[in-house]
Amino acid sequence: MTIQFGTDGWRAVISEDFTFENVRLVAQAIAEQALIDWRAHVAGNGHDTPSLVVGYDTRFLSDRYAVAVAEVLAANGIRVWLAQSDAPTPMISYAIVDKRAQGGVMITASHNPPRYNGIKLKSAQGGSATESHVKEVEARVYANGVQAPARMALEEAIERGLIRRFDPLPAYSEHIKSLVNFDVIRKAHLHVAVDAMYGAGRVYLKRLLEDAGCSVTELRGEMNPGFNGIHPEPIARHLQPLLLEVTTGRYHIGLATDGDADRIGAVDPTGRFIDPHCIMALLLEYLVHDRGLSGSVVKTVSTTQMLNRLARRYELTVHETPVGFNYIADRMLAESVLIGGEESGGISILGHIPEGDGVLMGLLLVEMVARRGKTLARMIDELMDASDIGRFYYARNDQQVEPFRKADLVAGLMHNLPAELAGHSLKHAGDRDGVKYVLDDGSWLLVRPSGTEPVLRIYAEAHSEEQVQALLHQGGEIANEQINRLQAVVA
Repeated sequence: MTIQFGTDGWRAVISEDFTFENVRLVAQAIAEQALIDWRAHVAGNGHDTPSLVVGYDTRFLSDRYAVAVAEVLAANGIRVWLAQSDAPTPMISYAIVDKRAQGGVMITASHNPPRYNGIKLKSAQGGSATESHVKEVEARVYANGVQAPARMALEEAIERGLIRRFDPLPAYSEHIKSLVNFDVIRKAHLHVAVDAMYGAGRVYLKRLLEDAGCSVTELRGEMNPGFNGIHPEPIARHLQPLLLEVTTGRYHIGLATDGDADRIGAVDPTGRFIDPHCIMALLLEYLVHDRGLSGSVVKTVSTTQMLNRLARRYELTVHETPVGFNYIADRMLAESVLIGGEESGGISILGHIPEGDGVLMGLLLVEMVARRGKTLARMIDELMDASDIGRFYYARNDQQVEPFRKADLVAGLMHNLPAELAGHSLKHAGDRDGVKYVLDDGSWLLVRPSGTEPVLRIYAEAHSEEQVQALLHQGGEIANEQINRLQAVVA
């Protein structure tokens, strides 16, 4: 049995480790921990039993895995709200709040390749379960060993009222309309192309846009559990069909969501890919300038400095966190966060649950285009032309490496800081998540080992594409030199 949890749950290769047997073992651990937490913190609030929401994406067997989880939960006396069809993670997360459930389970491997599936654990607030809760569930999996989980057949559980099928769209739609101005969109008569990437955003984003009066063409929206072999991550190299469609001249904007629709990507009619850095910068400026909203800004260490400069313009507080939306969620629960997000495309705003939401972000981008009557490319160019913002370019390299202790690499890099990088002096360096080098012109380099796989991620943002590539090159050299030192010590 190999079940290793990450920040918000467990992901593994289907049929290798992600099997019905292991899914049921994890479900039993979830059930037991939910009962412990309920007795300790929730009992006495008028509910005689705890309840959990269970949802699933479009991946191979996700619907059957969801049923397997629901059957185990029901057998343990937990009331289950089971989604009636595949749905986005943020929609299931909002259902937890709407149903006042104790938490939730989402069957998904998000943006990972088709061979993977997974289980995301969700809190009562709709965000990722706390790190301590995830660790408790993982420990309970191994404490139970090979002991058979409890099971109650779906039909029996439904008959006894322990499992209820539900449609998460109506409540989510009502909530979204409190965050997005559908009237503004409706007046603009926009044409939108949506690439669902065969994921759980299919149908839903199209339906909401049509409800707002848009003419919508949906690409890759049919059920295809293998994602037709693509990697369902909304980044430029995976969005060729959307790029080709949007550049026909028939559309005002193109949108793409990932496998479980908690991430967003966008395409301009010129064929320009608008990455999450630019999306967050545009939405922050829009929410403050056009909507008159305020609050703090939360970004991960790998996210654009444009947010810092906009925050300085509008006198907003900026918090920088390690990579992972769970860190952003913690801030959203602690204070009024206007916008929080990460470079991978998980973004949320004030008034929403602490969860990345590609559907909501897509709708907000359409509202912004409708209100301003400008393309995304024109708006980002105008933003970067402002003297207090400037031009920013970004790129990331990933390289396979031999396993090593992340802490050792970080310590070595911090001990051997360079005086300059790509012709600019080092202003300061931090080791919050990997090592981030910030230069005197505001550009930066981040060397960050993955916490779950033998991959080294090297990120850079600078004021020209040439400087970005120079930083990435030097970052690779610095990291490899330190890795070689570590390996020499081991040898």
